[in-house]
Amino acid sequence: MKKVLLSLAVAMALPLSAQAWTPQNDINVIVAYKAGSGTDTGARLLSSQAEKFIGKTLIINNLPGADGKIGWTRLVQAKPDGYTIGFINLPTFTTLAAQKGAPFKTAQIVPIANHLTETSVIVVRADSKIDSLKGLVDAAKANSKMRCSTNGVKASNHTAAQLFAKSAGIQYKAVPYGGTADQLLALRQGEVDFSCAKIADVAKLVTGDKPELRILGVFDKQRLKEFPNVPTLGEMGYYGEWYGSARALVAPAGMPADVVKYYVDTFKKVMSDPEVIKAHQTAGLNLEYKNDKELGELIKAQEKFARDVISTLY
Repeated sequence: MKKVLLSLAVAMALPLSAQAWTPQNDINVIVAYKAGSGTDTGARLLSSQAEKFIGKTLIINNLPGADGKIGWTRLVQAKPDGYTIGFINLPTFTTLAAQKGAPFKTAQIVPIANHLTETSVIVVRADSKIDSLKGLVDAAKANSKMRCSTNGVKASNHTAAQLFAKSAGIQYKAVPYGGTADQLLALRQGEVDFSCAKIADVAKLVTGDKPELRILGVFDKQRLKEFPNVPTLGEMGYYGEWYGSARALVAPAGMPADVVKYYVDTFKKVMSDPEVIKAHQTAGLNLEYKNDKELGELIKAQEKFARDVISTLY
């Protein structure tokens, strides 16, 4: 008992700067897309699991609009006191940050951890007459006004459509929506002919007794184990590299090093926990943890991808 009291007394005597930082209030988590989107679904699952480790409520703050610019602008402008963190999507974040007059830059965020990595796919309605990638290419060559819904101008799914179209030598009409949920709703309602999205966003729409959508192709070097009958684009002679999206946790730049360390260490524990891993598997989410340094390298690589590849697509 005396040892406990002594330790407590020593801790109380230390200056605040010498004590390990822990949150004393609830934490604001910014998501730049609407509730129900793929990013939102993953963010809510991870945040709810993290509360057991942090001991505070993680409050999801959906700030959709302008392809993600509204939420991410608010994120980089937030006070770096440890009570606001948020999710970014790559390559969308780096692509938008590279645009002239962008309201934010990659230098305005600090990496915490990568959360999810999702492969992109091409989808049509389940009742579409188009039942293959070749069929889609042939239809697009016959009709250059075919419509493809996207999650915003130069956003991740728009880039996927461009990678496909450029490699297949076709033209199409890109129709931007506020996010992936809205773009897939447009496809389901017959407003467009096809769409590109991440596998987690369409998984529930392409399975079951009455699937609403059909996957035609996968942006990867190998077929997805969950859909072994769906070819890769490369197999068909189109874009042959992996393409998809990473969803990652970051903080506003200027956050004290000990606060950043708290989040880096905590989310490593969260995403290494067997129950958390199982919860993601049950939800069909591809958890791929990367620490802050690995995420930093990924962000740099995505900046290069935006300069060298995405800049040639539009």
